[in-house]
Amino acid sequence: MKSFARNTIILIALVIIDQLLKYFFEKTRFFADLGIFALHYATNTGASFGMLQGNNILFIWISIMVLGIIMLNADKIKKEHTIPLILIVSGIIGNLIDRIFRGYVVDFIDFKFWPVFNLADSLVVIGVIWLIIVILKEDLKINKKDNKKKATKKIKSHAGD
Repeated sequence: MKSFARNTIILIALVIIDQLLKYFFEKTRFFADLGIFALHYATNTGASFGMLQGNNILFIWISIMVLGIIMLNADKIKKEHTIPLILIVSGIIGNLIDRIFRGYVVDFIDFKFWPVFNLADSLVVIGVIWLIIVILKEDLKINKKDNKKKATKKIKSHAGD
């Protein structure tokens, strides 16, 4: 129960921080050029990093479906997958709130060579990369164990010859 409360607080805090940053950039139209990147208000009706513009309704439905799938499988989530999934879910919720209530997503981080994005986009990307790494590490451990078992069986079978 302790971890559920902690995880819920982390998720809600990330969504609140995302929404506060978006609110700040939307209301103040703050602009700062910091050399390699700039911070400024922008809008996006596409997916993360400005892809597939003009598909806001589609992304609302995709977001709802992904959240539903995660919720339906919540009891099957491994401990190692929890934090990456919290990042993914908080990012999806942050952008879903924008899509539903604004009709677009507020972006504000601009690396100038990459489409403008926001904290929620970053959370989703970091969460997905983290989850992939965790899953690959798990698979690697399983493969090593399987290879050890096969090698042990081979040695035992040759010892009996």
